[in-house]
Amino acid sequence: MSQLPQTSRSDSTRPELIDSFGRTVRDLRISVTDRCNFRCTYCMPEEGLQWLPRADVLTYEEIVRVARICVERFGVDGIRLTGGEPTVRAHLPVLIEKLASLVVPPGADSPRAGARIDLALSTNGATLALVAHDLKRAGLSRVNISLDTLNRERFKHMTKRDELNSVLEGIAAARDMGFSPVKINAVVQRGVNDDEIVALATFGREHDVEVRFIEFMPLDAQGGWLTNAVVGQDEIVSTIQAVFPLEQLPSRGAAPADRWRYLDGRGTVGVIPTVTKPFCGDCDRVRLTADGQFRTCLFATDEFDVRALLRGGATDDAIEALLRRAVGEKWAGHNIGQIAFLRPRRSMSQIGG
Repeated sequence: MSQLPQTSRSDSTRPELIDSFGRTVRDLRISVTDRCNFRCTYCMPEEGLQWLPRADVLTYEEIVRVARICVERFGVDGIRLTGGEPTVRAHLPVLIEKLASLVVPPGADSPRAGARIDLALSTNGATLALVAHDLKRAGLSRVNISLDTLNRERFKHMTKRDELNSVLEGIAAARDMGFSPVKINAVVQRGVNDDEIVALATFGREHDVEVRFIEFMPLDAQGGWLTNAVVGQDEIVSTIQAVFPLEQLPSRGAAPADRWRYLDGRGTVGVIPTVTKPFCGDCDRVRLTADGQFRTCLFATDEFDVRALLRGGATDDAIEALLRRAVGEKWAGHNIGQIAFLRPRRSMSQIGG
């Protein structure tokens, strides 16, 4: 890595974190661990991956320091905790309580200016029923729960775990604890679970949760992703529309999902069209991996070593400078489906969703 620019906060001409394409960073995704208790076929091999040595994983104090810099100096107003599976990290409510206390600066260009950040969690839900109360009490605002199938045998095949009932209990616990909204993430793969699109949509309608269908992305550890395994947004929506009439909601802005409402008033449904309709032009997200690497895109091929600064005695100004330089080098888009596309060296569980 080249030498850090010798800038300081007083040298900055703007508080926001803006890339060369004019996109303002508002959303920080933090992976708290690369470990997972599932082995989802689109994410990692059945035998798992080589986990990070514990000493390489950021401490909660280190995570909070980076988060504080992003919130206080850049006006970041949303943080999402991911994994691996974040609930396998010990004492997670301790981290959530610290992060939940962060306040967006009153002068920030954000609807949350002067208020606490929006703090969310992405989880596979298997142990959520056991910890939902503690997470809510610590200050967690909302949860996204993965559920790719409602068929027990298919669930076992896709995750290599017989935990469908535990996930369903986790969804119920999230609703009972008052997390709002509760969203269900379903990765759709042709020939695997694309025959359950309507069933999953029905589940969302019946349980008052928003199902968000996600196009299959080239982030599987095995490298077996093919374009013909992708079920695109148009096909997903038309499949639901044939059973439950829909009306598209206004533009998503920087949010990753396009959304529709059911005309009978039974809630909403979303699609994250990363492959067929990329939303890179509106992206406001950056990521911090469990081992302290800063990434400006889920599909980035470059990383910036924040951990080295954290453990090398660097000032907040030096960390701010690195983050600014990284965002300044953010590319226009990921180029999936084009000759120029390069797969990231890491799989989804190693990056953080």
